Amino acid sequence: MSELFNSLYMESTSAFSITSFLLCTVSSLVLGGFIAWTYMYRNQFSKGFVMTLFLLPAMVQMVIMLVNGNVGAGVAVMGAFSLVRFRSVPGSAKEISSIFLAMAVGLATGMGYIGFAVVFALIICGAMVGLNLSSFGEMGERVRLLKITIPENLDYSAVFDDIFEQYLSSYQMIRVKTTNMGSLFRIEYTIELKDQNQEKQLIDALRCRNGNLEIICGRSLAGKEEL
Repeated sequence: MSELFNSLYMESTSAFSITSFLLCTVSSLVLGGFIAWTYMYRNQFSKGFVMTLFLLPAMVQMVIMLVNGNVGAGVAVMGAFSLVRFRSVPGSAKEISSIFLAMAVGLATGMGYIGFAVVFALIICGAMVGLNLSSFGEMGERVRLLKITIPENLDYSAVFDDIFEQYLSSYQMIRVKTTNMGSLFRIEYTIELKDQNQEKQLIDALRCRNGNLEIICGRSLAGKEEL
C-alpha cells in the first residue's frame, strides 16, 4: 500500500522513462478533469477557465519533470511564470483556489507522487463540493448591498439615518466616491432589513430623499470575493 505513495522515479533525478512520463501525464489529465468538474458543480464558469483547470496539472507536471534537478532551468521557469501574472486579470477567490489546487496536483504528479496527488485531489474536491452544498459562509437572507447616488448639496453622513432606522436592523457605510465630474456622490452600504418584504418601501423612501437618482440594492457583494 505504501508503494502507491512513493515517487515513480525516486531513484533518478536527472531523467525519467517514457512509461513514467505517460503515466504521470494521464494521471494529471484525469485529475485535472476531476478538478474542472468539481468547479463546474453549482458555480458559474466559462469554457476557457474550465479548459485551463483541465490542462493546468499536466502543464505544471511537464515543467516540474523538465526542471527536476536543474537549478538554472528552475529559476528561468519561475521568471516566466512571474511574467504571466502581469497579463492576467484578478480572479475570484474560488477561481484562484481552483488554480492553486490544479497547480498542486501538477507538482505532485510532476515529481512522480501520483498516489498523493489522487488522495489530495479527492479530499480537496470533496471539501469544495461539500462547501458548495452547505450554507457555510453565506450571508443572511436579509443582508443587502445598497448603492445610492445623491447630489453634492446633500450631507451624505446622516442624510438617510431616519429612513434606515425605520427599515433596517443594521447598516454600515462602506465607501463614498464622487461621480459625474464631482456633481454627485455615490454611497455604498451593507444593510440588513428588518423585513425583507419591505425592500420596495425602503427604496421608495430613499428615492424621495435623493431626488429620484440611481439606487441599486442587491444580494451579491460583487468584487468582494477577490483575493
